Amino acid sequence: MSDRVARLGLAFNPTSQAALALRDRAMAWSAKNAVTAWAEAAADTRALGASMTGTHALVVLGGDGTFLRAVQAVALAADDVPILGVNVGKVGFLSQVEADALESTLDRLRDGTYSLESRMALEATVRRAIGGSVPPGAPLVALNEAAVVRGAKPSVVRLDVAIGASHLATYIADGLLVASPTGSTAYSFSAGGPILDPVSRNLVVTTVAAYLAAIRSVVVSPSQTVAVRVLDGRDVLLSIDGHIDVPLAVGDTIEVAARARPIHFLVPEGAVPFWDLLRRKAELLPS
Repeated sequence: MSDRVARLGLAFNPTSQAALALRDRAMAWSAKNAVTAWAEAAADTRALGASMTGTHALVVLGGDGTFLRAVQAVALAADDVPILGVNVGKVGFLSQVEADALESTLDRLRDGTYSLESRMALEATVRRAIGGSVPPGAPLVALNEAAVVRGAKPSVVRLDVAIGASHLATYIADGLLVASPTGSTAYSFSAGGPILDPVSRNLVVTTVAAYLAAIRSVVVSPSQTVAVRVLDGRDVLLSIDGHIDVPLAVGDTIEVAARARPIHFLVPEGAVPFWDLLRRKAELLPS
């Protein structure tokens, strides 16, 4: 048994009618069960953060993109608020609950019949070739991956990659990803990287469409820092979980490391184990 959830946060996708309907169902359930509840759009990090104090659980109503946006508020909150995804998207690798099980899942949260699962996140810091870091003194947090990729212009980038004090390789590629175990099922997997157990603690470094590369993907200890230096390229970006983009210039270095503070996933009693969930989700993907 875990602590009973008496204050519930709801982060939703305001552009999805299905997510809005789930929000209304969750608010109605909360009123009926004497659970204090609040709701904010997942992309509104400021509003989510302001409501987070004293919240026992954050339930995200939407697909993986909605979940990743909500994680930003969880990562920045002073309170350690566990998070749970209710899927209204197509695949939803980050969601352990489907929409039709919303009320029964909330019953489990109210009763404390759930566990917590620690997921390692990443911190990415941009070291500018000329002057300072971005943002100053505040690393960007990624649950899935930090990706150094080309922007809209059809050109490759040249990247120098080091792991700790060791030089790994110089790549000519569309980009390079540093993924967490949770993110190993996302962009990294589509680029040819391995799938890791989500509760493990490793970094996965994977190239995107690398030209004549002998080393395309490696798994790195969480004690190491991965440094990616932009040697050449136009319109290069650092993309955090696919929705925070930082423009990069030649000479800039991106340092990616394991974040000490994990993100806690809420796992209701009876939830589908990860490897079974992975198989089921994979069966939904087009062949």
